[in-house]
Amino acid sequence: MHKVSIKPQWTISDAEGQNLSHRLLELLSDVQEHGSLSGSCKITGGSYRHAWNLIRQGEAQLGMPLLNMERGKGSTLTPLAEKLVWAGHRISARLTPTLETLASELEGELSKVMAADKDVLKVHASHGFAIEKLIETLVVNGYNVERKYVGSQESVASLFAGNCELAGFHVPQGEFEEIAFQHYAKWLNPKNSRIIHVASRRQGIMVAPGNPLEIYSIADLAKPGVRFINRQPSSGTYFLLECFLKKAKITPEQINGFNQSEFTHAAIAAYVASGMADAGLGVETPSRRFKLDFVPLATEQYFLLCNKENMQSPHLKSVLKVLNDKIFQKTVNDLPGYSAEKCGRVETLQEAFPKSFQSNKSQ
Repeated sequence: MHKVSIKPQWTISDAEGQNLSHRLLELLSDVQEHGSLSGSCKITGGSYRHAWNLIRQGEAQLGMPLLNMERGKGSTLTPLAEKLVWAGHRISARLTPTLETLASELEGELSKVMAADKDVLKVHASHGFAIEKLIETLVVNGYNVERKYVGSQESVASLFAGNCELAGFHVPQGEFEEIAFQHYAKWLNPKNSRIIHVASRRQGIMVAPGNPLEIYSIADLAKPGVRFINRQPSSGTYFLLECFLKKAKITPEQINGFNQSEFTHAAIAAYVASGMADAGLGVETPSRRFKLDFVPLATEQYFLLCNKENMQSPHLKSVLKVLNDKIFQKTVNDLPGYSAEKCGRVETLQEAFPKSFQSNKSQ
């Protein structure tokens, strides 16, 4: 299959219609990551003189400085430059999964026209870092994967409708597990559905470094002045938040920002890191990447759902081969907040959710 790549790219135009250099925006991001302009140039191999010319050109276009220069401390970003960098992070975090989905769909359409490989594994999944690694590994190993990142609810509904072979969704462990199982139950078939374990991961509240507003629980999201950023309503994370709110007897109206949403965990982290929100619910991995503090609230299992009759298909065998590979499992374990302890295990619904089945029998 021919590979389609779509990358998010943005810029700003001045009053005369001249665009800021895309390389300038990348350079500012490098400075933030490496701590100084000289440090960035050393690591990326770029010319310090050329970098300074880009900075000066950008400052002239914007009419404001982009770097603070302190003797003995090197260069740091000005507030404007920081906003430009975080804008780039937000754009990438929000759009990358959507663009990957579109690219995958285009690959499939091109393959039909070009009479190329027709043997394609269709995966509809809630976006997460372990499933992202799985798909990347399958593609690198030569398998044709058509991915579509959707919410957990949309994912299992898609498999039920026959629109994919694998559906990725996540379920909280502990007190909310039975409620979550019932949330997905109408799209599950006890006789035919099979559960493939991918990973467990921690969900929690992402907050600014040092947690200045002292946000330690769901109840703290209702504090006056706290700005929250939510996930989209079809996501498993949104459902988890609803469970926590109901337990704490807090209404959505008490949360400032409840109806404002992003589509990925990374987008939530970028939103908080940019200072546009004080807190957001998500997994730990992007929180660490964006140097945020993380308040753990729950552990959940990320599963792949499939039908029993497909278990012996070449597609499913290739997926299980990757999931049971020690190198892949190490990759998952290296993700902050993730564990590959059960990675690759196949179970029936009753084996995966014994408490839910016991509750149904007792009713």
